[in-house]
Amino acid sequence: MGKGVIWARAEDLARNRGRVLSLYRQLLRSLNSRELPLTWAARLSKKAEVRAIFSVASEERSLHNISDLIDVAEYSLSLLRQGQLPKFPL
Repeated sequence: MGKGVIWARAEDLARNRGRVLSLYRQLLRSLNSRELPLTWAARLSKKAEVRAIFSVASEERSLHNISDLIDVAEYSLSLLRQGQLPKFPL
């Protein structure tokens, strides 16, 4: 990411793409954990929420917003792996 640049260039988007896709898949897999206190319908709802967030974020071009998405996804993933649900929407 270039210094002083606010908007992402094609290189920046390509660099973050693999990481974002990996986090997306890990979040969806983590929601299937039996340690989470979720019913089947609640699991489907949370998965739909993750899909919606990432589909809207796929249009994002701001470097700061992309890094915020990655930070929130990593934090949520760490909570899900501990068997806890994030207090705020994923």
